[in-house]
Amino acid sequence: MSDTPRKPMDPAARLARALVSLEGLSVGDAFGERFFGPHERVQPLVEQRAVPRAPWKYTDDTEMALAIVQVLEDHGRIDQDALARVLAKRYRNDKNRGYGGTAHDILQKLGVGLPWREVSAEVFDGQGSMGNGAAMRVAPVGAYFAGDLTRVVSEARASAEVTHLHPEGQAGAIAIAVAAAWACQWAEHHGSARQLFEAVLDATPAGATRQGLEKARDWPVDASPSSAARELGSGQKVISEDTVPFAIWCAARHLDSFEEALWCTVAGFGDRDTTCAIVGGIVALSAGVSSIPATWRAAREALHRRV
Repeated sequence: MSDTPRKPMDPAARLARALVSLEGLSVGDAFGERFFGPHERVQPLVEQRAVPRAPWKYTDDTEMALAIVQVLEDHGRIDQDALARVLAKRYRNDKNRGYGGTAHDILQKLGVGLPWREVSAEVFDGQGSMGNGAAMRVAPVGAYFAGDLTRVVSEARASAEVTHLHPEGQAGAIAIAVAAAWACQWAEHHGSARQLFEAVLDATPAGATRQGLEKARDWPVDASPSSAARELGSGQKVISEDTVPFAIWCAARHLDSFEEALWCTVAGFGDRDTTCAIVGGIVALSAGVSSIPATWRAAREALHRRV
């Protein structure tokens, strides 16, 4: 993917792309969430491709992505102070979206006005969070800034820093944003899975997440999702290195079909709402919003776009 900026696109067109990614992300999130439960009950449903019964409630993955899109709409960039405020407000309005323990702590502190730089820095004894939360919400950033890779990387990092100060948490966000930006151009160049991985690897900082992406690049695209999940992880540890490589492998395998991409992703089990949210946010851009089954979009609860 070229790093040369294209002719500037007006904010409405940028936002339209981000909204396509948000639609895919939110449907993927809600779809994956419906497959949590005892493995012996859920596995046959996945194997049979039994579409879950509506309604599909979305989780914190979508709540945070909604905050991202609102900030992009209002500021045309990731204004970190604004993002901290919107994330905290959305959390305060509805805390029952499946937030993890660390997210609860961070968002509660942001909600009482503590500076995000201090809050993000103190997590895990000052190491910062390497969780997958920054990656799960970031695809709309890649969509919004597609065509300017340098900007994609800087804005993805900025979106992550508010809650994920650890370099691995930021690396996951960068990787997913670049994948989403690359997917925006897929209809033009119909690049291969390997080309997607090369674009992502070129931008992803060195570390465990990048090492996982290198392994995912070399894992056969015709292998089973379960074998990929065993090799790469599928979010069981809820950290970037354990989530992002598998998600990009699933997206790269089915760039032309939202439905196939999501069934592939959920078959890896693990943190299935998050992996499905990530993949949905990418593949909606390559396959187009029309690739999302209409019944799935109708099943997902209505998005509360702004707070």
